[in-house]
Amino acid sequence: MFHSKIKKIVLATLLLFFNADIVFGCTNFLLTSTITAGDGNIISYAADSHSLYGCLYYFAAKDYQEGAMLDVYDWDTGVYRGKIPQVKHTYNVVGNINENQVTIAETTYGGLEPLQKQNDAIIDYGSLIYITLQRATTARQAIKIMAELTDVYGYASEGESFSIADKNEVWIMEVIGRGNYGKGMVWVARRVPEGYVCAHANQARITTFEYQKKNRWDDPSAETFNSSDVISFAKNYGFYKGNDKDFSFSDVYNPVNFEGARFCEIRVWAFFAEVAPETFAKNVAYWNYAKGNVERKMPIGDIPLTKENFATNRLPLWIKPDKVVKLHQVMNSMRNHLENTELDMSKDCGAGSFGCPYRMRPLTFESNGKTYLNERATATQQTGFVFVSQMRAHLPDYVGGVIWFAPDDAASAVFAPFYCSITGVPYEYDQKNGSLVEWSGTSAFWINNLISNWAYTRYNLIHPEIEKKQQQTELQYINKSVEIEKNALQKAKSGKNIAINYLTDYSCNTASQLVKERKEFFTYLFMKFMDGNVKADDGNGKLLQSETNAGIPIITQPGYGQQWQDRVAKETGDKLLYYDK
Repeated sequence: MFHSKIKKIVLATLLLFFNADIVFGCTNFLLTSTITAGDGNIISYAADSHSLYGCLYYFAAKDYQEGAMLDVYDWDTGVYRGKIPQVKHTYNVVGNINENQVTIAETTYGGLEPLQKQNDAIIDYGSLIYITLQRATTARQAIKIMAELTDVYGYASEGESFSIADKNEVWIMEVIGRGNYGKGMVWVARRVPEGYVCAHANQARITTFEYQKKNRWDDPSAETFNSSDVISFAKNYGFYKGNDKDFSFSDVYNPVNFEGARFCEIRVWAFFAEVAPETFAKNVAYWNYAKGNVERKMPIGDIPLTKENFATNRLPLWIKPDKVVKLHQVMNSMRNHLENTELDMSKDCGAGSFGCPYRMRPLTFESNGKTYLNERATATQQTGFVFVSQMRAHLPDYVGGVIWFAPDDAASAVFAPFYCSITGVPYEYDQKNGSLVEWSGTSAFWINNLISNWAYTRYNLIHPEIEKKQQQTELQYINKSVEIEKNALQKAKSGKNIAINYLTDYSCNTASQLVKERKEFFTYLFMKFMDGNVKADDGNGKLLQSETNAGIPIITQPGYGQQWQDRVAKETGDKLLYYDK
């Protein structure tokens, strides 16, 4: 029974959730192979955190003796959480993909405050990802492992949406801890239908679903899995009152509000609008919702929640794109700043005189007694790393799985290819090379930050050069991958390990060379745009000199632009007026 004392506590914390200043980090896009036309199942992930150092994690496959234990450290804080038994064999993991072409990514949504903390829990969301990747052979098995691990060792994090995929299937799994009402987490997982795409960005998105009394893990037709108490838990502790068939995971455990729509769902909208400009983007109701206009039959004022409190105008969980969505388009979708919308971040006064589509934190600010916001777009300055992971059933695992990885802001960085079977990562991407408080001139993260942060100073002048170089490089890599994979398959005839060594050399050498080129590219950008000037170049990265003076560049001074100058004149009145006495 739900007692009145507990009801008051939960109501207070539910209201606290609606007013909390939540950090909205991370974005995921999920695509099924039918719609990518040969590029396989795809998961993209931006790990957005002001305190995350962007590096490529690596866990080598390994055998362990009976009784071996695994130390678990919190992914966000590095705090030691405890020990769990190790399995006899772990799989090779490169970033967020393993040798079996299983990929796992996430976004944090927080959810109901009473369920965000669990005393003595060992497994946090980050550890859950990387432990599971070392143990799973399929996406379904990954879901099962995640549920079982947290049931036994507890769940030490807030609400999470997980993207889980392999070469055959793509799943979205949403979880939230049982708080201190019980151990582990309540959860639901749904398979993304073939030919569709899904997305999530710090707001739980699974609403109603077909409840499974018993999960049919080995049934290929099973498209929903859930914890047995996903509904009863909410009813028993007073979070939900109503029919089981009307239960909505998101609307109960993470009710969407203005911030959930405007800061989070708008990133989902942006992706859906890009891949379905005719069937989705033109729906005005979806756009109004994404701007924060959440509609309900009844406001949330008391608990338990009922169907009447649920949002009635939400975005669909997944959509069917208007046409094929290829790998490089997904990469570019991770670079969205709400371009071509009324909220385009490069157009309002916050963009400054150079159209910079970035806003410093916090996301909200006060002025004359009113609260205003800074937009939260897909591409953001605090990204630690971003990846686009490919899983392809028509190729052997060792060559079919590729994680295209880039540290720092996706809009400025270049995705480099790393095959899932490689036996190491280059030093430039290694987590031991530098940190957020330790500079390294060989770190991909730091070199990319030099480029992106330089671009933020005069975005409309500098970023076009970055984008041009970025697009050329990525397309070269994508086109070359056909040859690389053909060579790997040929070498595998003499032994699989020969092919893996070949792919390791290619991945590591390509990424190392990229960092070297990026460092040189930064010096070119710095020289070209220093001191507010723009030096002429030959179009190939070489600055030009004047004809008569060796070492003297050809300079233009574009200034601030007429629109900004008009604004300065208006706001300063006669203070800056030029007149000749």
